Amino acid sequence: MNPTNCKYTKDHEWARIEGKIAIIGISEFASKQLGDVVFVDVPQVGTELVKGKTLGVVESVKTVSDIFAPLSGKVIERNAALEGEPAKVNEDPFGSGWMIKIELSDPGEVSDLMDVKEYEEHCAHSEH
Repeated sequence: MNPTNCKYTKDHEWARIEGKIAIIGISEFASKQLGDVVFVDVPQVGTELVKGKTLGVVESVKTVSDIFAPLSGKVIERNAALEGEPAKVNEDPFGSGWMIKIELSDPGEVSDLMDVKEYEEHCAHSEH
């Protein structure tokens, strides 16, 4: 079940907006497609992200996938727990498996993201 308080991208990233801060991760759909996650590489605090550009990498037993920034902003926190327990991305992608927090540089970009209903329709068409 995808949380209704998040916004989503076509590439299966999510962003939960809390004021000028966005908490970012990958969706349950993405984590299931990847399989068991064994490594997560996200940017250092202070890194400026540009919406749509690569922000990091998720490595699973099946593949390596880029993670794209759903919004522009500066990284203010990384989920350090993922360094030792990358499987949190599979176990709880919207909770303990979050990846980074950013301070939004253009809050207007949020309106470009999908709501949960649009995202679930997108996922239904993405499944093979």
